[in-house]
Amino acid sequence: MDEARLSSDRSKIVKHLETIDQRAAELYKNIGNAPTEQPRLALSYIEALANALEELRVVEEEVCEHNEELHQARQQLEDERRRYQDLFDFAPDGYLVTDIHGKIHEANRAAAELLNVSQKHLAGKILTNFVPEEQRRVFRSLLLQLRVIDRIQEWEICLIARNKPRFEAAITVAAVRDAEGKAIGLRWLIRDIGARKQIEAQLQQMQLQNLELLEADRLKAQFIATMSHELRTPLNAILGFSSVLLRHFQQRFEPQQFNMIERIFENGRHLLSLIEDVLDFSKLRSNQLELRLEAFDLPDLVNETVAELRPLATHKNLCLQVHLAQDHFSVTNDRVRLRQIVVNLVSNAIKFTDEGQISIQVDLLPGERIAIAVRDTGIGIAEADLSFIFQEFRQANQTMTRTHGGTGLGLAIAQALTDLMGGNIVVESALGQGSTFIADLPRQVRSSTHKLL
Repeated sequence: MDEARLSSDRSKIVKHLETIDQRAAELYKNIGNAPTEQPRLALSYIEALANALEELRVVEEEVCEHNEELHQARQQLEDERRRYQDLFDFAPDGYLVTDIHGKIHEANRAAAELLNVSQKHLAGKILTNFVPEEQRRVFRSLLLQLRVIDRIQEWEICLIARNKPRFEAAITVAAVRDAEGKAIGLRWLIRDIGARKQIEAQLQQMQLQNLELLEADRLKAQFIATMSHELRTPLNAILGFSSVLLRHFQQRFEPQQFNMIERIFENGRHLLSLIEDVLDFSKLRSNQLELRLEAFDLPDLVNETVAELRPLATHKNLCLQVHLAQDHFSVTNDRVRLRQIVVNLVSNAIKFTDEGQISIQVDLLPGERIAIAVRDTGIGIAEADLSFIFQEFRQANQTMTRTHGGTGLGLAIAQALTDLMGGNIVVESALGQGSTFIADLPRQVRSSTHKLL
């Protein structure tokens, strides 16, 4: 646009100069005319000359204005060029400009640092010289391909820096073409991906280890499930025969012998309970446990369960109380599994309470939901331990496992079953101030498709 303006200005100046020259020639030619015509002719020529000079002044002003605009445009272009050069020089990745044969014309600082050659000495070098010999044939093939394709993205290759070990790089290269579409140069982006490769290798190793851990966990779960089944069979026989001895031969045994058989039966039943916990947990972890839904009276279930557990509380001189929102109301759930939740929560409360009382409260909540709360005056749970209280094989204080017994699965199973029923379980506790476990459940359980553990 500036070139067109300059051309137009030149044409105007030339035209006005030709007009002045023509008028001057006419004035000189007519000097010999009649004396009476000379003043009139001179006046007209002088007037024409003045007009021409005025037009020249206007053109001069336009030329000056255009020159100023051109100067500003050149200054802007220079600023843009300097800004582009700064971006080029200080870019974090290596940038190179080469001809189509890979001869370097320009290089930024990052490229010079990657190749360990100063910028001024990089100019004129052949990029192929920085490629390991075993990869040069492929690299030259790449250069040939760039004459017909426009771009190659993130090509990973090793490069050799001067006096440094080779490094892994990702190269992006684009062809520069003239107006006829012929490749006349190449622009290169070179990025050192050594650190990224190390992270990727670490991630792959971690993924492999994770797969190994998952497989080990699967095998462990399978082993636990298998052994639980195998242990339960002979244990049921032991319990059965012990029960027969207790029922039919009580009068024939001496008290000491009868107590020994009774201890065999009680310890066998306790061992069976532990095995059942492990088996249930194994099923829950593998999502193989399904709820058998039926309608039943929840207050009746709670009263029956508490009655079975009351001897344990009486043995420790604990008061066991039940508070029901209504004496009778129906729910739809798995009777056995809901009873298991109540048993786990109440027996857990009895286990960790040495004096005071334990209360079981059943409430009806809005939105067709129920809440079963078990409160105790036991040892409580420290705030730091609340985050993992529902983890399997864990108790708030690991020494409690030896003191109070158990597998550490009771709360984990209770939470998993609650999740399976579409509910949730929370705990409120403070060290030395007892604990409250609240299971919030739908009154009508629909399915057992929830993701567990």
